Amino acid sequence: MSGHSKWSSIKHQKGVTDARRGQLFTKLTREIMVAVRQGGSSPETNFRLRLAVQKARDNSMPLDNIERAIKRASGTMEGAALTEMVLEGYGPSGAAILVEALTDNRNRTLQDVRNIFSRHNGNLGESGCVAWLFDSKGLITIRTNELDTEELALEAIDAGAEDVTVENNFVAIYTRLEELEAVRKALEEKDRPITSAELSMVPKTMVELEEKPALQTLKLLDKLEELDEVQRVSSNVNFSDSVLEKYQSPT
Repeated sequence: MSGHSKWSSIKHQKGVTDARRGQLFTKLTREIMVAVRQGGSSPETNFRLRLAVQKARDNSMPLDNIERAIKRASGTMEGAALTEMVLEGYGPSGAAILVEALTDNRNRTLQDVRNIFSRHNGNLGESGCVAWLFDSKGLITIRTNELDTEELALEAIDAGAEDVTVENNFVAIYTRLEELEAVRKALEEKDRPITSAELSMVPKTMVELEEKPALQTLKLLDKLEELDEVQRVSSNVNFSDSVLEKYQSPT
């Protein structure tokens, strides 16, 4: 899972420094609204909503925005109907890519995603073509800073985590879906600085790519995530440190 956690870490670093906070809030709002429509407006009884609200708070989304999204979805405010979509495809050299979206226009989102795949040496596939390569897991990320990562890993495992990886400035902690909240709570009680806790599609096996297709795949993932309707993008590529550093370097 190392390549997966390294890419996740980079995305979190980008989220702090990016000028895309408005777009991030749009994605978080959509996730809250769909969670409410599926399971009701009470975070106490709606796990998905509880997770969406916590993610919004993790990203410094104002409380007013969160409450407004819940009201819109529960029918006390006007709001467009959103549909969940999972699109699957292949990147350069056959990398598996899973795209999860929330949209008020399925045809537009399908066309937008298809165009991005085509422009970046990939292609959209049929439903089910790559989903079987991924497992749905909980993912908690923590900035290491001066932390003792071995001690942190042991605490996470003791709390119920399935796997822990250390990548540069982040620790990635993987859990079963039903254990995500419990592991997070246990780490927070030990004053561990949680950067994020979210659902993640984790590849069962990883693939290695040559530098050129790896860089092309990173560009493809980035462009997909820039779409407002796209909530999450997953791939099974194990990106090397050198490829990640080159991708982040100014051109």
